[in-house]
Amino acid sequence: MTDLRALVRGALELERTDRGLLPRRLPAWARAQTDDPQLHLVEAQPAGVRLALRTTATRLELDVLPTKRVYAGAPARPDGTYDVLVDGDLVERLTAPGGNVLLVDMMTGANTFEPGDPTTLVIGLPAGEKDVEVWLPHDEQTEVVDLRADAPVAPLPGARLRWVHHGSSISHGSVATYPTETWPVVAARLAGLDLVNLGLGGSALLDPFVARTIRDTPADLISLKLGINVVNQDLLRRRALGPAVHGYLDTIRDGHPETPIRLVSPIFCGMHESVPGPTGVDMSGMADGRVAFVAEGDPAAVARGAVSLEVVREVLAEVVERRDDPHLTYVDGLALYGPADAERLPLPDNLHPDSATHRLIGERFAALGDW
Repeated sequence: MTDLRALVRGALELERTDRGLLPRRLPAWARAQTDDPQLHLVEAQPAGVRLALRTTATRLELDVLPTKRVYAGAPARPDGTYDVLVDGDLVERLTAPGGNVLLVDMMTGANTFEPGDPTTLVIGLPAGEKDVEVWLPHDEQTEVVDLRADAPVAPLPGARLRWVHHGSSISHGSVATYPTETWPVVAARLAGLDLVNLGLGGSALLDPFVARTIRDTPADLISLKLGINVVNQDLLRRRALGPAVHGYLDTIRDGHPETPIRLVSPIFCGMHESVPGPTGVDMSGMADGRVAFVAEGDPAAVARGAVSLEVVREVLAEVVERRDDPHLTYVDGLALYGPADAERLPLPDNLHPDSATHRLIGERFAALGDW
C-alpha cells in the first residue's frame, strides 16, 4: 500500500480519521486554544495542500472523501476541484461528487452533518518518469483515503526553498475557482517555492497560537499578510494594533531569528479604505447565488481609534520601520492590487478577488524578487 503520509505536502498535520487522512493546516495543540467554529472550518480545508510524487505510472486511482457545505436557502456550491500537474504543467481538472454533506443555516448558525461515501478519481498519465502533483480543493475539506498506481510511486524530492505564508481568506483563495489559481500558489509556482499556505479565511486575527505555529514550522521564507480580518471584525483599536503586531513578530523570531519575513498590508478594498469594521453580509442576493459584503462601521470612529485599512497600512509600515531587523521588509498591499486595478478588476463581492485578480496579485508578489 502507498505511504500517503510521505506524499502529502503543505499540511502541518495529518489526522487519522475513520476513513482516511485529513490534512490539517494547524496542529492539534493550536486548535485546542480556540473554540471559534470559523477557524476550525477553514484550517481543515486543504488550501495549498497537494500530493507530490515521482513515478513511471500511467494510471493513478485516488480515493477521496470530500465534505460539501450546503447553505440553507442558497444555490448549491460547485464541487471542489483537484488540479493535476505533470512536470509543472496543468494536465487535468477533476471533481469528486458525493461525499459528506454539512448543512449550514446562516441565519441561526446551526449545522447538520450527513455522512457519505468516498469517490475514486482516475488520473491518466503519460509514459516515462515524471513528477506529479495533485492539488486538493482549496475550500473543501477533503480526506485522502487511498492511492493506487500501476507502477511504484515515490515522494517528490524536496529541493525547493520552503515558503510559509499566513493571511486571510484572500490568501486562503476565496472566490478563486481552482486550487492552483489562488495567489499564493500562483506566486509559489512562478518563484519555484515549496508552499505552506496558512491563509485562514476570516481568521488572520493575530492569534498567538498561529504565531507559535509559524515559529515552530521549518521555513526558508515567511510572509504575513495582515489587517483585513482585524478590520472585518472591528477587533482592535489603533493603540493595540501596533504592539500586537510587534508581539506576533517577536514570537516568530524566537524560532526564525534570521529568516526573511515580508509583512504585507491589505490590498485595496474600497468599502473599508477609510471606513472601519465591522463587515456585514448583504443577504438580499443569496437566493440567486450572489453574496456581497458591506462596511458597517462609522468613519468618524477612526478619529477615536477605530481601524480602517488606511490605518492598518500606516501601523504596519511603522512597525517595520521601528524594528531593528534587516531581514524584515514591508510590502504595501496597494502595490499588489490598488485603486486603479479595482477599476479594471473589481472585487466581485466587494471583499474577495476573483481568479484573474488572484493571478495578478500572485504575479506581482513573485516579481518582488529577493526577500
